[in-house]
Amino acid sequence: MEKPASLITTDVDFNRDGIQTGTLRVPYSHNRSAYGHIPIPLMVARRGDGPTVLLTGANHGDEYEGPVALMDLMREIDLDRLNGRIIIVPALNYPAYQAGTRVSPIDAVNLNRAFPGDRNGTPTEMIAHYIESVLLPLADFAFDFHAGGSSLDYIPTLFADRPADPAQAAKIDRLIAAFAPPRVVLMNMLGEDRVISAGAHRQGTLFLTGEFGGGATVDLDGLACVKRGIAGILDELGVIKAREPLPKAAPPRRLVVGGAEHYLFAPCAGIFEPAFKLGDEVAAGQLAGYIHDPVMPWKEKLPLYFKGAGLAICIRTFALVQPGDCLGHLAGDEA
Repeated sequence: MEKPASLITTDVDFNRDGIQTGTLRVPYSHNRSAYGHIPIPLMVARRGDGPTVLLTGANHGDEYEGPVALMDLMREIDLDRLNGRIIIVPALNYPAYQAGTRVSPIDAVNLNRAFPGDRNGTPTEMIAHYIESVLLPLADFAFDFHAGGSSLDYIPTLFADRPADPAQAAKIDRLIAAFAPPRVVLMNMLGEDRVISAGAHRQGTLFLTGEFGGGATVDLDGLACVKRGIAGILDELGVIKAREPLPKAAPPRRLVVGGAEHYLFAPCAGIFEPAFKLGDEVAAGQLAGYIHDPVMPWKEKLPLYFKGAGLAICIRTFALVQPGDCLGHLAGDEA
């Protein structure tokens, strides 16, 4: 049975040569606008017979390193140097991006937990459906840039799949080397089938992502990492060759997130006082921090300890916590 076409339309022609700017029009009928739509800005640049690269940001609306780097790229593309097609959507979850929130203020749906989406669903579900049914099938390679958003902060890190197929693994390693990140976390991207990486896998699109900052700010190291990574990837794929050789980088530190032992969660409500910083090397059993009780402040603060060992790549930015909140996580060196 043929899959239903998306209800989202666009004023760009993905198959036309040249540089086009326009919007994706997400139907949105509501009290203030009966026949309204949500316009999501995008650019398509096409010339030559090279591969198609899809570059996206703001899958969560409060993550900014990707959108800033992609907006700069949109202004800088030289069509005469292009061989292939680049599709750029700086802010996939545009309502959340405008509101500065992780999830959409319209339907409270997390775009990166909504794949494969729903043609007839809420606006966020419709966006996920369009990405998986239209954008990802167009792309040979896709790169979705993330950060920790308002509640988390990450040390800039590329995230890559660990495919069992040696040929696919070699392609991933080639892209990692071209991106030249300071560190890369290798993980099973299919552990959660509602995320964009799972959608890319279903469509046969080679995919990379990463966490490049957080705290709802623009991390300058993360931004530089993203910009250098985009230039390296486009050069390696022959889509936009660098004018001059890109600076050589040391091989990235290769890390893995082992599982529950690498995560730290709040067991109760209170005020979290961390005992570690981003980039710290942590030992199993090491003190991770304390939770203070604001209701009975005379009580002893509750100590928390790391179960595993590794590099602290993520830390919570909000001091106020509830049970189940992630307070940070580690990544260990690849075996």
